[in-house]
Formats: sequence, structure tokens, C-alpha cells
Amino acid sequence: MKHNAYFDGRVMSLAFAEPEGPATLGVIEAGKYSFSTSSEERMSILSGTLRARLPGEDWKSFRAGEGFVVPKGLAFEVEAQADVAYACRYR
Repeated sequence: MKHNAYFDGRVMSLAFAEPEGPATLGVIEAGKYSFSTSSEERMSILSGTLRARLPGEDWKSFRAGEGFVVPKGLAFEVEAQADVAYACRYR
């Protein structure tokens, strides 16, 4: 298991291996952040609400139980008004 910290510790996750590939469980503190992908990322919101601007799309809100996919090699932005817990699967 590996601990990841980004944006001065305002985004943190724990990485682990699933049979299908790598994954993380994490928390995003309130703020706006930009990420880029080196593999496909399948984000699932576990608690809270996360706004995301995916490549070529407008901002959209995702609540607990919802999620989105970002293809490999692209950038995306997220914004949280309060803490958001998420799971991310890399494929």
C-alpha cells in the first residue's frame, strides 16, 4: 500500500492493487485542482459532491454513488466545496 499526497496535502489517497489493476481510495479537501492521466481513470464518488470538468465538456456535479471516466493522456479539473471521498480505478 502506498500513500499519495498532492497539492500540499489537500488531496490524499492510499493506493492498492485489485485483481483488475491498480486503484486508490482518497479524500479531496475543498478547493479546485487539475489532474492529468497516464492511464484511463474511473472515478467513483463515495461521499460528498465533486464538480468535474472533463475534456471537451462543461462542469458537471457528481454525488455519492455517481462517477465518471477520463481517458488516458488527458487533463481534467475538479472542484469540491467540502471534503469528498472517492475511489479511482486505473485501467
